[in-house]
Amino acid sequence: MKVDSLETLRARRSAKWRTYPADVLPLFVAEMDVPLAPVVADVLRAAVDSSDTGYSASVPDLGRAVSGFAARRWGWEIDPERVSAVTDVGVGVVELLRVLTRPGDAVVISPPVYPPFFHWAPEAGAQLREVPLTADLRLDLAALEAAFAAHPAVYLLCNPHNPVGRVHSRDELAALVTLASRYGVTVVSDEIHAPLVLPGATFTPFLSLPGAAEVGVSVLSASKAFNLAGLKCAAVVDGVRPLAPQFPPDVRWRTGHLGVLATVAAFTDGDEWLDELLGFLAERRAQLAELLRTRLPWIRWQPPEGTFLAWLDCRAREEGGQPAGLFLDRGRVALEPGLRFGAAGAGHVRLNFGTSAEILEEAVDRMARAAG
Repeated sequence: MKVDSLETLRARRSAKWRTYPADVLPLFVAEMDVPLAPVVADVLRAAVDSSDTGYSASVPDLGRAVSGFAARRWGWEIDPERVSAVTDVGVGVVELLRVLTRPGDAVVISPPVYPPFFHWAPEAGAQLREVPLTADLRLDLAALEAAFAAHPAVYLLCNPHNPVGRVHSRDELAALVTLASRYGVTVVSDEIHAPLVLPGATFTPFLSLPGAAEVGVSVLSASKAFNLAGLKCAAVVDGVRPLAPQFPPDVRWRTGHLGVLATVAAFTDGDEWLDELLGFLAERRAQLAELLRTRLPWIRWQPPEGTFLAWLDCRAREEGGQPAGLFLDRGRVALEPGLRFGAAGAGHVRLNFGTSAEILEEAVDRMARAAG
């Protein structure tokens, strides 16, 4: 998979390329540098050429596309009628929390975790409870049971888990279903990175587990795997309880029409491109491992099982500071500061390796020089 030159990438106008000055390599936000999948580019080009840029109409195409993709990739059978379009995963989660919680209800999360997880519960009027991952970056099932015993309304699951790249095992998720059933907690599973599980790991959709449909709901999107974040389309997949029909009626109009078209194309005809992408990301993961081993051996990490994100433990040389600032100020490499993912992220950075081999090597070289 060919990535454009740095000069060409800098002509892009997304936040990734406009947040920092031109001398900074931006490896912070979760946006890849790969070109669009041709099937997606073709459908967008055709829409623009025919002035097809009106309001979105997601039914029935989106449900069929999501259902077909889930069946092919994961063996997960979804009723297309249980799929509802939302603007993006964040909007979907907040609307679900508004349905599932009352003011003051508790919502449990497991940091370090995607920063908006800390904002969604308060936006919906709920209170946040934190149950961190274990030291080896797994779900802390014992601590979750203690938290569930206090009867929170919702547990927000990140599956696969951003930023650590953990692909939760079937056994872990089955144990979570048991706990949620026992204590009456609804699991909202953010599965935005599900298509990005790398070789060596297997993704288990939460709702595919026995009993999960009685206690859960999933939200997924093509936006990360196919680089479509700016087009605004995600899907809520209801379990047994129909939750999306309880959303405000105007939610359906807030989804981008081009986002629906691109998502349907990606999930229907994008498998070959996605397989190529996964091979490319596996190569970048291996490259990063070698670069860290030879140039920054004091950084500790667990190579991610999924996503294009690396969670780097820099505490061996942190010395009370924050490594993201060091790498930016001295190395001109922008990484995501670990504290954005919760207190457990102190001394860490998140690095996006969804870029070219040349840019990744240059970034690690700069980081090594910055660290001295």
